[in-house]
Amino acid sequence: VQLQACGGGLVQAGGSLSLSCSVSDRTSSNYGMGWFRQAPGKEREFVSAITSNGDNTYYSDSVMGRFTISRAKNTVYLQMNSLKPEDTAVYYCAASRTYLPSTYSRPGAYNYWGQGTQVTVSS
Repeated sequence: VQLQACGGGLVQAGGSLSLSCSVSDRTSSNYGMGWFRQAPGKEREFVSAITSNGDNTYYSDSVMGRFTISRAKNTVYLQMNSLKPEDTAVYYCAASRTYLPSTYSRPGAYNYWGQGTQVTVSS
């Protein structure tokens, strides 16, 4: 299973970016999906997650109300609005072979990872 994330870039504070992550597995509609990010010198942190059927979404406190996760077929999206300099990081998508594990905010809950895409927010 391969995950391909794209959509990162450089944006000014207050701007928007949209990330997407395509999953190669034709059964990916059964996967719970998540987004994580990692800034230089920091641990990888949870950003958002969505269940396999898209009915439930979860967000970290730091992005709640600004980011929106969604999915369609074998692709998961992360719409990021009102971006802040502290959102600067490499963003990773991840897939779980289950509906979505109860430990969805932990990197260890996911089976597959994308390569990461850089998001840089200038002040």
